[in-house]
Parts: sequence; structure tokens; C-alpha cells
Amino acid sequence: MAMGSVGRNILAVIGGIVVGSIVNMALVNLGPLVVPLPEGADVSDMEKLRESMGLFKPMNFLFPFLGHALGTLVGAWVAAKFAASHPLRCAMVIGVFFLIGGIAAIKMLGGPMWFNATDLLLAYLPMAYLGALLAGRMGAKES
Repeated sequence: MAMGSVGRNILAVIGGIVVGSIVNMALVNLGPLVVPLPEGADVSDMEKLRESMGLFKPMNFLFPFLGHALGTLVGAWVAAKFAASHPLRCAMVIGVFFLIGGIAAIKMLGGPMWFNATDLLLAYLPMAYLGALLAGRMGAKES
């Protein structure tokens, strides 16, 4: 039995979430190897990370931002590329999913306002839209 377009769209979105999450976590975990953590910072669990936020310099936020932005971009690209229909809508579902995750992270961790604003405004919905554009399927059954 052939999979319908709704089923394929759901799988495309799930695939986008999985791939986007892998990209996000890889970049977030790579960050401290490229930009060393400040003296005294402990990121071994969420509570210690929250307590260490005040020690972070702007460069320490580079890889979290890149993880959020590129994870969303790649996840949205996957969703748009493999959707049976409505590629932009599928890509934007990825953006909203990761935006909700970003909001939850801010609620749990805090962080400087400049980073929170930059992250929420630039890393999610604009990257999801760009992912759909890069998939080259913007005109494909969007109505």
C-alpha cells in the first residue's frame, strides 16, 4: 500500500526533527572544544550550567547559536526536501518545534538578554524559511 502525502509529510517532519537535533547537539557539544569554557564554569548538568551562565563571554554563545540556527536550517531543509506536499509548511513546523525548545531552554537556563533575543529572533523561524528555500521546493503544492 502506498503511503499518502500526509504520512510522507509527517515522516519528513520527524526526519527533519531528528536530523536537526543531531546537528544542534553536535555543534553545542563541539563548542567548548573550540571556544574553551570560562574558568570555574561547570556544564555537567542543567543546574550547574544555569549557575555558570554569568561567567560566559559572548564567544561562549557562538556555538549554541550556531547549533540552534544550523540545526533548524538542516532540519527544515530535510522536511521541505522530502515532504510530499506543502514543503514550506513542513519546514516551518520544524522552525516552530525548535523555537519552542529555545523558549524552554531560556526558561530553564536564563542567559543574557542579548543572546536570548538574537537566538529567538534569528535562529529558528528565519532559518526554517531559508531551509525551505534551499530545498528548492517553494512552489511545490503550497496551496
